[in-house]
Amino acid sequence: MKQTLKTLIRNVKSIKGNSLAEFATTTALMATLAATAAPKLSEMSEGTKAEKSRNEIDKLIKQAGSYYQDAADDEGRGRFPGQSRFNVSVGGTGGTGYTNANASNSGTEAAHTASDNHSTSILTDLSIVGDTGWEDYNETHVNGWVSVFGTTNADAMKPTGAVGITDNAAGASDWKNLMGDETLKSRFQDGHYVYTVVAGGGSGKSVYPPVLYIGDIENMTDFNSVLEP
Repeated sequence: MKQTLKTLIRNVKSIKGNSLAEFATTTALMATLAATAAPKLSEMSEGTKAEKSRNEIDKLIKQAGSYYQDAADDEGRGRFPGQSRFNVSVGGTGGTGYTNANASNSGTEAAHTASDNHSTSILTDLSIVGDTGWEDYNETHVNGWVSVFGTTNADAMKPTGAVGITDNAAGASDWKNLMGDETLKSRFQDGHYVYTVVAGGGSGKSVYPPVLYIGDIENMTDFNSVLEP
């Protein structure tokens, strides 16, 4: 018994292990690596969400282009989701829609003015000159933007605090049909896809097409795209 106990003690003493100092050094090194990697991992996560948002905006733009071409083939004039005709806006300055239906000379001149004012309000929102750009989801904006899939869509709710974004039931239905009933949701917590259409106008040689803008309200100055036929 005594010999067995001596053998056991000798075996335990012979086992080589890390000293307390070595353990402390290793722990400190791991903590340093973790602290250094954390910001990088966060950047990668934000970068992934940004890439996803841009890819989905491109996907919406592509589908809208197909919708426009189909309408042109079927109706003689192309239009975008949410438009009843090519010369009817979706959204507009201050959220007020307008129609460029008067194709007379004076009507076409007025239509250009209305379309130009709408375009200016959009570019003001997307501008990064000074502090006018729409860089945060809850900032106010000049143009009236419309939710792509609906502000109360359970699959992509409008963020609480986002202001001035309206609904267009026909447009939401058009977009859902285009996407095969799939709702695209921004990967950003405060993201949401919105769009607006500058109405076309005129007739014959004086006709001009509508223009579509789409963006993610997480940061509209960074995440937006335009389709001009």
